[in-house]
Amino acid sequence: MTATGPASPGAGGPGPARADAPTPAPVPVPVPGTVPAGPAAPRTGPGAVPRARVRHNDHGSLVPPEVGEWEPWLRVSVVIPAHDCQESLERTLAALAAQTYPAHLMEVVVADDGSDPPLRPPALAPAATRLVRVPDGRWGRGWARQTGAAEAAGDVLHWVDSDVILDREHVEAHMRWHHVVPYAVVMGDVRFTPEETGPCPGEIFEAVAAGDAEKLFDESAPHAWRAGILEGTRLLRDAGAGAYRLHSGASTSVPAALLRSVGGVNTTLNMGEDTDLGFRLAQAGAVFVPDPRARAWHLGPSTVMVREKEVHRHNWSVLPDLIPDLRWLRTHPRRNWLVPYVHVIVDARGTGYEDVRGCVDAALAGTLVDVAVTVVGPWTQLPAGRRPSLDEPLLDLRLVYNLYAHEPRVSFTERVPASSAPAPFRLLLPAGWALGPGSLAELVALAEREGYGLLSVALDESAAGVGAARLERTAAFARAALVADDGVPGVPVPAPDAGETADGAPADLDGLVHELFGSFWVGAAEFGVTTVAEAEPVTGDTARWRADAARWKREARRLEGELRDLRAEADRLRDEAGRLRDERRRGPLGRILSTAARRGGTG
Repeated sequence: MTATGPASPGAGGPGPARADAPTPAPVPVPVPGTVPAGPAAPRTGPGAVPRARVRHNDHGSLVPPEVGEWEPWLRVSVVIPAHDCQESLERTLAALAAQTYPAHLMEVVVADDGSDPPLRPPALAPAATRLVRVPDGRWGRGWARQTGAAEAAGDVLHWVDSDVILDREHVEAHMRWHHVVPYAVVMGDVRFTPEETGPCPGEIFEAVAAGDAEKLFDESAPHAWRAGILEGTRLLRDAGAGAYRLHSGASTSVPAALLRSVGGVNTTLNMGEDTDLGFRLAQAGAVFVPDPRARAWHLGPSTVMVREKEVHRHNWSVLPDLIPDLRWLRTHPRRNWLVPYVHVIVDARGTGYEDVRGCVDAALAGTLVDVAVTVVGPWTQLPAGRRPSLDEPLLDLRLVYNLYAHEPRVSFTERVPASSAPAPFRLLLPAGWALGPGSLAELVALAEREGYGLLSVALDESAAGVGAARLERTAAFARAALVADDGVPGVPVPAPDAGETADGAPADLDGLVHELFGSFWVGAAEFGVTTVAEAEPVTGDTARWRADAARWKREARRLEGELRDLRAEADRLRDEAGRLRDERRRGPLGRILSTAARRGGTG
């Protein structure tokens, strides 16, 4: 392989429809600040990227080529967000100039986030290095990353921070995985130096090119928390749905098509944008691969290592809205969140008002409160003008719309959406069936505990077959769509069409989901799911139950206190009774002596 050489300078979740006339709402709503989401584009090249079937996040089934023993063809764009860091940027570019990945397949895009004075491309940099500026009036890491991504031309985007030095095989180590599987998110092995200063660019270039970069940073160490996670999960093979939490912008690569499919980087975020992006990539079916061969050194400790509590205080104010998986940050009993944990879809076509109402009301009244409901129906067929209020043809549909038109957790659409991303789960629930107060929470808990991609709840049986509700894991069906065999090797199935057929029904991905994540059937009765006619009326809410529970706990503590007092009194009376029995056995003289002893003398 040919090393590069120095050269001269050169965006939610389901949202409600709100209008005077019923109109379908897009589901899901793009994350604010991101580029519009679109299908993952077909991968091209002289060879076909195989559709490896990775179960959960167990990337051990993948066999990448050995570094230095293969011929790549995919183009990579290294994107560096940068702000007022000319000196550290020059070091980073010097290391990139010594990479083993072919120069004609690599470009570097530096996104200058309003530096004053503007950053300059140094002489010691990869041949295809260019600088772009974040648009005027925009700022922050989210905008810088997205600006660089929008300018990138590679098949793969490789994020690198402006204070990170890459080892000579770093980019190649990343790229070998992308030639094996088209949905990998690869993470480098970044170590941290004690000081922010480092050798000069020329010294770095020479050391990296000679394979001696490690000698420059012999006092570096890994991030202890990250190292512990990797050790405890066999390099994330056992991390399951939480593998995305190690996603970091310091050195991470992602297929450009996969990045586009989730809407790009959230430009509203200046911190935590890498965690948010990692979560959305996970819902798109990504497998997260940490590669120890992709070594790198971060000059100085990271911000989170120095100011961990402050970083958490900041990020935990914005990430709960975007990442439902962070359950410990969603403890409020009543509030709404931008991205729901579960997206419930109720098909109102051909069903009565009471059946739809009972179904939707029960879904909104459960102990799992961060849910959104989408009701499917021919809403555009409802007339907007004069009509007979009691006799219009679609009266039941009108009543459903009237009832939920101003409920922020309910939206309307004409077809079952192909995906509920970025919501991690969705429940397809037939109208006429009602969830119990804890049904949804218990189903999700089972899916999370066992890692299931699909839980089917058997409702009833007829000549047409078994009627069922379906709890689908978003990431599982996205992964199944990416590896589905459509007869064209190396071309992923476009995500927006993968989960929907012409009539809005789920495509036949269940077999792949079972293979990749597992699936399971349960009975309606064991999870408290009943018909609307048999369901208990929704007359209370979880807040009242919590209030009752708190009152019962206070009453229990009061009764426990009374019980302790009664036990103490019983012990006292028992001692007194024993004393009286002893006195009776001793007779008059014994009582006189006992009384005298208590008074301090014997007579």
